[in-house]
This record gives sequence, structure tokens and C-alpha cells, in this order.
Amino acid sequence: MHAVVITEPGEPDVLQWTEVPDVQPGPGEVLVEVAAAGVNRADLLQRQGFYPPPPGASQYPGLECSGTVTQVGAGVTAWKAGDEVCALLTGGGYATNVVVPEGQLLPVPKTVSLADAAALPEVACTVYSNVFMTARLSNGETFLVHGGSSGIGTMAIQLAKHAGATVAATAGTQEKLAACRALGADILINYKDEDFVTKLRSETSGHGADVILDIMGASYLARNIDALASDGRLAIIGMQGGGKAELNLGTLMAKRGSVISTTLRARPAQQKAAIVAAVREHVWPLVENGTIRPVVDQRLPMTQAAQAHRVMTASAHTGKILLTAQ
Repeated sequence: MHAVVITEPGEPDVLQWTEVPDVQPGPGEVLVEVAAAGVNRADLLQRQGFYPPPPGASQYPGLECSGTVTQVGAGVTAWKAGDEVCALLTGGGYATNVVVPEGQLLPVPKTVSLADAAALPEVACTVYSNVFMTARLSNGETFLVHGGSSGIGTMAIQLAKHAGATVAATAGTQEKLAACRALGADILINYKDEDFVTKLRSETSGHGADVILDIMGASYLARNIDALASDGRLAIIGMQGGGKAELNLGTLMAKRGSVISTTLRARPAQQKAAIVAAVREHVWPLVENGTIRPVVDQRLPMTQAAQAHRVMTASAHTGKILLTAQ
């Protein structure tokens, strides 16, 4: 088999398409021939040496993929050779083959192509587990997502809108904000020109956001808490703006607010399986009927993983970047 190998921590050119040892499924695992893999910011951090895989995980980047089951390990009954699937991974998606625990597989929705299904697992599981399972967004509440035109953002807008929330989204260009509006966002905030706290309060008659999904971390912490409504919940899933900040507990307590921080990759397999099962129950029917759709900016061959990382670093894309099999 072949895989994209990180030869050493560094710039995108350290990603090399290389022949590597074959992988085989163990008990409770499935071997998938990869059709496409999604590119995520965590992959860029891994390439730079800042986000090593958990113990026992594949050293190759790639946290989601789609493809066809070619072999199942002992004890697997839910999947068989020939099934078209997409998968939430701990690593290894940038390859011709990957081994996946059976509980982290999803069937390819009938309304989505095999390749484009690779755009779904990471964003669907991240958004559903944080916004709905943990932060409990409900009908009639106000939801703010930072980076609304990202892969995470495009999924979050659609799911929150379907849930009956008023959706606010930040982005850095008018084109990206237009894409957010097309997906259902009600309040559009250009973070380069507008203070999101002021704009959100103005658009919600001072209420603020009941739930905020944040990718920035430290640099947005104080303003996110200012933007929270009473009993609001802030879910932090990224640290693009740093990992350390001062928290005004008085402000948080006065609002009876909650700050939640999670990662998906390092969760135990049992927790991931529970999230995948919830996504299959609650999100997959919406994808099947066309209510929710993957937003794919561009598709590049797996051999051009370095270029895909450059595209993501430039942040001019909307939605997902995919690497496709040869």
C-alpha cells in the first residue's frame, strides 16, 4: 500500500507519497480501501510536529475517509466486503488502505458520492457531539459559530438551523459570509471589520448567544464570554488563537455560563462509537433526504497532499478540501 508520510516536522513539502507496509484488521476492525480523505487543521498541526497521534494510532495523517470495505476482522458482523462507507479515524486516512474500528464506520448516504462522503465524518461528529450532545442547543435558542465557512462551520450552520436556532456566523470576507447565508445563517459578522460581541448583541436585542462553537481559543475567550446569554454554553474545539488566556470568573458566574472544551481524536473508541451512533441516528437521515449536505471546496489527488495543506493554510476555501485516491 501507499500512504502520505511525514518525513520530518515542517512545511507541506515534508508530506511524501510513499510505499509502506500493508495493514490488516484485528478483531472488531475493518479494512477500508480509501476513495478519499478529508483534510483537517489537525493534520497541519501533526505535520508541524504539534499534534502527535495518540498511542497506538497510525502515524499517517488523516482523521476521516470514505471508501469500500475489503476485509473484516474477527467478530465483525455489521459490515462486509463491498460495503461503501465513510469513517471517523484516529489517523491514517491519507493512504490507499486504512484499518478502522467497526463502531467508527458510517454507510455512505445515497445522496452523496463515495468520494464526497469523506467530507462528512469529522465535521458531523464534532458538531453533533459538541453543539447538541454536550452544549444542548435547542429550538428557539441563538447559536454563534466562529469560522462559519470552514468545514466545521458549514456543517454547524446547517444543523443548528434545522434544529430551529437563530444562527450567527463569523467569516473574513463577504464571499464567505454569502456562503454562510446560503446555508441558513441569519446573522452575518465580518470579524475583520466588526466586533462580533457588539454585532451579536445588536442583532439579538441584547440577548447574545445561548451556544457558541469556537475554534480560536485564547484570543476569543473573554469576548466569547461577553457574547454569551444568561445560562449560555461556550464549546471550545480549537486553539488557533492560542491556548492560554485569563478567565473572568465573575463575568461567567453572573451569567451562570459554562465553558466546555473537547477533542475528538483522543477519545476512547467506545466514546467515538457512541458519537458515531448518535450521528447515524440523528444526522444521517437529514443527509439522506438532502436537508444537510457536505460542502466541498476542492478535490486534489492524494499525491498532492502538500498542495492541499497550502490551500488550507491560505484559508481562502469554503467547506472541505478532499484528497482523492489515484
